[in-house]
Amino acid sequence: MSSAGASLARLAARQWRRHTTQQSTALSIHRCSWPWIAPYCAAATQRCISSTRTARHGDESEFANAPNVTINWRNKHGEVRTVDAPVGMNLMRVAHKHDIELEGACEGVCACSTCHVILEDDIYAALPEPSEDEEDMLDQAFGLTATSRLGCQVVVTPEMDGITVTLPAATRNFYVDGHVPKPH
Repeated sequence: MSSAGASLARLAARQWRRHTTQQSTALSIHRCSWPWIAPYCAAATQRCISSTRTARHGDESEFANAPNVTINWRNKHGEVRTVDAPVGMNLMRVAHKHDIELEGACEGVCACSTCHVILEDDIYAALPEPSEDEEDMLDQAFGLTATSRLGCQVVVTPEMDGITVTLPAATRNFYVDGHVPKPH
């Protein structure tokens, strides 16, 4: 389909949505009286079937059969808590699953620095380089170190068994009242 045809198809779809939501008879007459758009109306109003798996917020079923590794979390007071983490899950989701105080205000889309974690040197070296987006967010992180990463961008691997992840003393968030958002 040419770009003009695609534009016409989008216009037809937009007009069809307005017609079906507003039930406007005037719009119905105009839609049917546009002979030059008629060939595109059928294509624009057809419904497609997709086989893509629906993403569900907080769905952890994909990790049901994943092997687990042990991760130690050191909080801002120096206390260490050991948890099991499924291979393939990111550190932020592991923390939320076990009620560890790692915020994640953007819910893991690399748009904040509240899931900032500090990794051990050898684990940091073994990870792929942070993306430019992650580096931009890390620039805003409180207590940045040479081995800082965003927890939402670090995926648990079998080599991480027994590592210690350190949480920084504070995070930078827009909230000033002490509110800590809970994961959904």
